[in-house]
Amino acid sequence: MPISSKQRWLFVAGEGLPKVFRPKFPILLSTHERWRRTAKALGLSKDAKMRLEWVIYYETKAQRNIRATARYFGRPPKTISKWVGRFDLGNLASLEEQSRAPKTKRQKEYTPLQYERIVTLRKKYIRYSKFKLLPIYRREYPEDKTISAWKIQCMIQRSGIYYSPQKQARINRKRSRSVKRKKITDLKRRKVRGFLLCLDTVVIYWNGSKRYIRTGIDRYSKIAFARMYTSQKAASSEDFLHRLHFLLQGKVQNVQTDNGSEFRGAFDRACETLKIPHYVSRVHTPKDNAVNERFNRTLRDEFLKLGNMTSDCTVFNKNLTEWLVEYNYLRPHQTLGYEPPMNFHYRNHNLLPMYPSSTRP
Repeated sequence: MPISSKQRWLFVAGEGLPKVFRPKFPILLSTHERWRRTAKALGLSKDAKMRLEWVIYYETKAQRNIRATARYFGRPPKTISKWVGRFDLGNLASLEEQSRAPKTKRQKEYTPLQYERIVTLRKKYIRYSKFKLLPIYRREYPEDKTISAWKIQCMIQRSGIYYSPQKQARINRKRSRSVKRKKITDLKRRKVRGFLLCLDTVVIYWNGSKRYIRTGIDRYSKIAFARMYTSQKAASSEDFLHRLHFLLQGKVQNVQTDNGSEFRGAFDRACETLKIPHYVSRVHTPKDNAVNERFNRTLRDEFLKLGNMTSDCTVFNKNLTEWLVEYNYLRPHQTLGYEPPMNFHYRNHNLLPMYPSSTRP
């Protein structure tokens, strides 16, 4: 039984037809629909399929107009022109992102003679760094003016001459597996509550036991929170982050910590779950987290040193919560114009005064 063109396109679109209407001959697809199916069969990435839609729109509705296609998809005309020009009808994989490595890579700039000399010096002074080997090399071979510390480092890496090769191999493997973490210096700060939450850990030794106090403070409004744990594990930091997230009603945009192990693993997974970017301070640079460091000092001076320390986490956290209420609602802060953090937050953000200290039953 013959079918109409409308029924044929319904079948191609996937809506299906009754068994009696199924054609006994292959359905001819349009060119662009064939491109889409080929891209799916080839397993192209999501970005490549999106670029294919650019090309299809460019050839059909935009009537081969680059600017019209760019306006429709909200992309720069230069980007559309680049991928339309790169598109190869016989190879849809041409729409995939290609390697951006330079075709002509930089080659080594040291000579075999320099390599031999450095290897000899390295074996003689196995514990010397590249900076110490540099003046020795220049003193022994003053005619060579092209040597540098970087070239010496390259030659040491190539020769593999280290004082402890096994230890160095472990370090190299660890570096290759390490994940590049976001530095706090890359974040452009904003004066908004919840934009950046600073976290840290205070380690306390008390009567032969060891306790860990997780601290967190909002960099702008100075609203702070703290809690004691018996473990240094990342699971404690994960629990602390979830409590902070609940306390601030989910209004946490970024988190800053140091490079401690307690802020990795489970903590990073919690940040991914809550969709909170995690930034770290620079190594041995406490000024990157100065606001939290100042809160830690206040915690020590105004709470711990006044006889409130105990190894019982339940009792300690109960007393600490009462002190935090005073800290956030009553204690004047010099950086806030001698206002409590909650008053500062209320005055600058025009919130309803429905926090615990003013709510009536």
